[in-house]
Parts: sequence; structure tokens; C-alpha cells
Amino acid sequence: MTNPFFEASTLPYQLPRFADIADEHYTEAFDRGMADQLAEIEAIASSAEEPTFENTMVPLERSGQVLQRVSAVFFNRASADSNDFTQAVEQEYAPKLAAHADAVRLNAALYNRIETLYGRRGRMGLEAEAQYLVERYYTEFTLAGAGLTESEKETLRELNKRLSVLTTRFEKNLLADMNDLAVVIEDVAELDGLTPGEISAAAEAANSRGLEGKYLVTLVLPTGHPHLSSLTYRDVRERIMLASRSRGIRGGDNDNRQLVLEISRLRAERANLLGFHTHAAFVTADETAGSPEAVADLLGKLAPPAARNATAEQADLQALIGDDFTLSSHDWAFYSERVRKQKYDVDKAAMRPYFEAERVLRDGVFFAATRLYGITFTERHDLEGYHPDVRVFEVHNEDGSPLGLYLLDLYTRDSKRGGAWMNSLTQQNDLLGQPTIVTNNLNVPKPGVGEKTLLTYDEVNTLFHEFGHALHGLFATVTYPKFAGTNVFRDFVEFPSQVNEMWMLWPEVLENYAVHVETGEPMPRELIEKIEASRSYGEGFATSEYLAAALLDQAWHSISADAEVTDVAAFEAGVLASIGLDNPAVPPRYSSTYFQHVFSSGYDAGYYSYIWSEVLDADTVAWFHENGGLTRENGDRFRSLVLGVGGSVDPHEAFRHFRGRAADIQPLLDRRGLN
Repeated sequence: MTNPFFEASTLPYQLPRFADIADEHYTEAFDRGMADQLAEIEAIASSAEEPTFENTMVPLERSGQVLQRVSAVFFNRASADSNDFTQAVEQEYAPKLAAHADAVRLNAALYNRIETLYGRRGRMGLEAEAQYLVERYYTEFTLAGAGLTESEKETLRELNKRLSVLTTRFEKNLLADMNDLAVVIEDVAELDGLTPGEISAAAEAANSRGLEGKYLVTLVLPTGHPHLSSLTYRDVRERIMLASRSRGIRGGDNDNRQLVLEISRLRAERANLLGFHTHAAFVTADETAGSPEAVADLLGKLAPPAARNATAEQADLQALIGDDFTLSSHDWAFYSERVRKQKYDVDKAAMRPYFEAERVLRDGVFFAATRLYGITFTERHDLEGYHPDVRVFEVHNEDGSPLGLYLLDLYTRDSKRGGAWMNSLTQQNDLLGQPTIVTNNLNVPKPGVGEKTLLTYDEVNTLFHEFGHALHGLFATVTYPKFAGTNVFRDFVEFPSQVNEMWMLWPEVLENYAVHVETGEPMPRELIEKIEASRSYGEGFATSEYLAAALLDQAWHSISADAEVTDVAAFEAGVLASIGLDNPAVPPRYSSTYFQHVFSSGYDAGYYSYIWSEVLDADTVAWFHENGGLTRENGDRFRSLVLGVGGSVDPHEAFRHFRGRAADIQPLLDRRGLN
């Protein structure tokens, strides 16, 4: 049988033929894909012809199609449905793929051709996107080390290879430890406070591991857990928090402490080799922030008021508790909800019956997108996803023209990594004539057969957020693969997704989907108004836990290559104390040993991106309010000037073109109550 990755799929939108893909096809395709691309690169680099855009940039963009196809499918599977096979392949091929990337980026002859074109870029009569392509390749190859000496390049190759092994191992360890540390509950009475659906999901999770008659609380990626706001038994809350914070520090095969130390040190060493003082300086040099100092300036403005607000919130919580005990981290969410109810008469748990997953999806997420952009969604039961839980939707523009496929993978499972994310399986570009397929992954507990899935307030927000990434991927319309989909600067990529969160509570949208699952009654307007009134409550905690993680990321990636850091816990404690965020009741959203974003998922020295993008997001939300909100005219403007350009336009330019000026930080300060 022919390897399915060797040619583009003939299914609609080139949807991979998942049913035809056998395990052996992955390694065969990786080997063939790397060999093919190296041959393609060599043909470009060794050409005797004078470099031109057509004989250098175009074939470079066309290269590596087999490798791209197998990589998209394999790494999506490795994140969403891993097993011993995928983990073994990741470990084997991580250094091979790192070496392959270096073979392309460090090719001196290829770099010379790109450098020549870069020097002539203003005199070649290129269209704007083509000229920007030359500029991006020159910048990225230069930063990757293409201009180093051969001996320096060899050192760089070894560093990249070792880092690829370590970051792959970090993610493998974390998934295994998250599964091992899931909390087993013997008596259903200990789950008091959870909804029937949540209890059913815990029973289902236990059954899937052969623990019949018991209940299993699986961990989520952040430090906190959704159940902490509801569970009435304090000792159960404490067990969950302890399990969460124990990931990667228990010794044995899944301990990530030494990996954190070695990854940080090697990144610093690599940054020095590339001409930067720190890894943070290396990363931000090619982001919209531009420098670690710019990041520190923003985070430094936010940390003191966030800490003050968290302290004030903590006093409210302790007053509610009284003298019975001192508030701890596992108590915060539980008593925060009670203070919210006391102050604002808001009970987020009471909202769950109004958040039935199917209605949220179709009458909320899809409805808002249709009103704003005119697009429509049709479920394709005839098309198969990569897992039985995956649903496939075809997306059309208002005029009926095809836009792409949207795959939704909603439920948690032991084989799926924590968190929520968006991936692309194919990305639109005119050069290769490719269509678009995007995926959204969440980790919602799956209830028993026949029971409806009720989402938490935060899960609804997450679905709107991730769908914002999906829209970005679907709408990007570009000529060259490099600029396709969400291939933008990392500290800009969260901007469109955060903007899409605004529609969750937009009255017209909320009224359309927030219907009681049993009675069919709409969510009471007064409940919505109370939620709106209480939105800034708890921002002290939320901002502090986020900033603690963001600043921790910056600290790890600001160490020097010869820094004598030997104790992860001590380093972390020192960082938090130095910035005034060392409150034991408000732990970082991620501690170092389970900080997947920065030690295995490409957000190294870049976790600040969420708040950096939120400056743009809050200012854009203000623009929508100023200009009539959920209208087609507004949607078309945002789509054409921001989402539709993909990575083909400098992000600063795209935002200024949309907003008419640079971003203003004031809307963010107002939103988070940090004035």
C-alpha cells in the first residue's frame, strides 16, 4: 500500500486519510520527507544561476511537502492521542528533525542567495508580500545562526539536537505524571458540591482505568483545578492541589527538575553563541516586543497593582472564613465564589445548566461567527477524524464558496496532553493550491453515555478563545506557505483568539445559546448583569498568578550560561519574592516542572505573549463597542485587515491599519481593575 503521506489526500480539503495511516507510515514518511527536502534545498543552493526570487524563494517555499504533511498529522496525534508508539517516535525523531532543520537553516550557500536577494529587495519590483517573504527568511536564517563559522555551526547543531531531546522528554514526563497523580475518590460523598454531570464524568474516568465503583479527578494543566471552586470537603481540595503542585518533583523517571535546569542552561549557551546575552533577548529580538526590557516594562507596570488587589481579595476571603483556619491556595477558588455570591449575588455554578455544550457550540460560537463574518457550518458525518471523539465541520463563506474544515476534539482522555489549543492540518496558500483544515482541542470531562455535557463558565470562555485561533487559521488568505494561517509573531498570535472571547457574554449571542438544559428557559437577564458587574472581581488573583508564571519564564530565560542554578524550587521562590508575588495562597499558574508552555511547547521566554496580546485585544474590544458591536461591517473589517492577512504583514502595521493608531494600554488596565 502506498504511504498516505507521499501524495496530497484526495479527500475534501485534503483531509488526511486517517483510517489508512498505519504506524509504520510515520517513520517512513519522516525519512522520505527529510531526504526529499534536503535534495530540494541542495538544488537551490548549488544552482549556478544568479539568485532571483523565482529560482530561490519560490522553490524554497515549495520544498518539504511530504515532511509537512506527516509532521502536521503526527504532532497533532502526539498531542491529542499519544501512546507508547508516538512517544517512542518523538524521542527518536526529535534530534533527527532538529538536525534536519539546521541542515536547511545553516546551509551557507542557500543563506548567501537569500542574503543577496535581501540586499536587492527594494530594486526587484516585488509585490509587498514577496518582498516581506525575503525579509522574513533573511531575518530568521540570520537569527538561527546561518552566518556563524562552521565550527560554531557544529556547536549549534549539537545544542539544538540536545534541546529537542530534552523538551520532548519534558512533555512525556508531564503527561505520565499527570496521569499518575490523578486523585482517586472512594466515596461519592467526598465529591459533594459537584454537579451530577461532573460526578458522572469522574466515575467514567475511573471506569476507563478499571476502577469500577470509584471516582477519578484527573488533573488539568494549570496549578488550579475547576473543581476547587465547588468541592465542599476541604481535605479533598487539598489533595487535588497537592497532586497538581507535585507534578515533576517526586523523583523517579518523571521528575522534570533536572530537565528544567539543563534546558535553561543550554538555551542560554545557545543564545550566547548566536550573539545574545540571554535566551530572552534572543527570542524577543524577533517578536513584536523587540527586547526583554520592553517585556519587563509592561509586566513591571502590572505586577504591583495586581499584588495589591490580590491582597485585598485575600482579606475578603479570610473575613468570610473567620478564625477557623488560614486561607490556603486550595481554598481560594471555593471561598472566592462565595464572596462573589455575597458581594454580587453571582453563583457561577448555577450557570452550568445554561451551558450545554452543543448549544454553546452551535448557537453561541458558530452563531457569533455567522453574524460577524457570514460564514456557515455543516457537520460532515461522512468525514473521519483522527479519533472517534473528533467532529468534522465544513465551513463556507456567505456566498457559498468553501472556506475549510473545522475539527473539534472536546473531551479529555489519558492520551491527550493538558490544556487547550488549535492546530492546522493544512493551511491555505495560493502557491501550492492548498486548502485549510484547523483543529480545536479542549479537555472537558466526558459524562456517561446518554448524558449531556455541561460546560463550566471557564470552559465556555476557552471554547470561544480557541475558536478565535481557528478563525484566524480559516481566514488567512496568502500566497506563500510561510505566511499561512496563524504563522505570525508569537506575541501577536493570542490577539485574535482573545478578541473572540468578547462574544461569549455579548447579549445577542448569550441570549441565543444560554438556555436551561432541562426547562428551556433563557438565562435570567439579572444573572447576566450580575456577571458583568462582577467581572473585575478576582482579577487580582488572576493577574497575579498569570504574571508570576510570565515573570518566572522570563527569569529562567534571563540566566547566563554559567549561572550556578542547582535548585529549581529555590530559584522559583527567589524570583517570586523579588517581584512581590510570593504569596503562598496565590501560586503561579504554572510552576517550573509542569510549565509545558515554556519547556516543551514553544512559548519559551514568550509566556508574556498573552498579556502583551491582551493590550491589543482590550483596545480592539473597545473599538467594537464604539462601532456598533456584532455587525457584518465590523466583522469584514477585522477579517480583512487582521485575520485575513495571516503572517504576510508586519503585526504592528496590521493593527495600526485596523485601529487607526497604535494600541492603548488603558482598556487593559480598566478590564483588569489595575488603575
